[in-house]
Amino acid sequence: MRISSLALLLPIALAACTGTMSTPGPAAPAAPEPPAPPAAPAAPEIAAELPRFHWRLQEATTADGTRIEALFARADKPVQLDFDKGRLAVSNTCNRMGGSYAIAGGTLTVGRMASTMMACADAKLMALDGEVGKRLEGALSLALVAGETPQLTLGNTVGDRLVFAGTPTAATRYGGPGERMFLEVAAQTKPCSHPLIPDMQCLQVRELAYDDHGLKVGTPGAFGNFYDSIDGYTHEPGVRNVLRVQRYTRRDVPADASKYAYVLDMVVESDASATP
Repeated sequence: MRISSLALLLPIALAACTGTMSTPGPAAPAAPEPPAPPAAPAAPEIAAELPRFHWRLQEATTADGTRIEALFARADKPVQLDFDKGRLAVSNTCNRMGGSYAIAGGTLTVGRMASTMMACADAKLMALDGEVGKRLEGALSLALVAGETPQLTLGNTVGDRLVFAGTPTAATRYGGPGERMFLEVAAQTKPCSHPLIPDMQCLQVRELAYDDHGLKVGTPGAFGNFYDSIDGYTHEPGVRNVLRVQRYTRRDVPADASKYAYVLDMVVESDASATP
């Protein structure tokens, strides 16, 4: 019987294929993925987040990475931004500055800045207003990274990059808006009794009232001991001040502490004519 050559070759071919096949080994473990960076908040979240913090300048560089020294004229008080109800306020400059703002996508648009007209003896501090103003007006790129200390980065069209660190506002810390008050602080403190602080000196304070036109109304009461502190205010003996403050109601207050917290908003009047 004749056997075709095809029939003889087929088993050989199959055997050859079987001999060259190898059993795959165990798969190599996958490399761990790096942790994802914090997600950037969406525009509506950014608009809600900005007013919750004071934004203090940490870094400022030009397009080539050079530090902008002119923006750090006050090493102890960095330039600060505050956002509230569509208004941007700039402080720790020579003059207080401010303008309108709007957020659309990743862009912050700041309107024309206005400022007070006080002169400063320090030439670098006097020049700070202009250095800040020319870098904040107009359309700025905006990036916000959330975290324990949030970071706000602004960039202008010429490549300047400003990085701000956020610290919670008093309203954020105390869980709600405060009550505006006007307090007159007498020029001199007086000894006052406190069970935990021997030889304590108390500010002498009374509350004032103003109408919608900024005029005093009513008759203020007598000065009395003020046992609390006013965040942001340092009393100078011999100087009488009228302060605009925000008063916040504290939560979970210890039995020996005041239920209120006072935060300085601005000094309305200051009179140094009194003698210590």
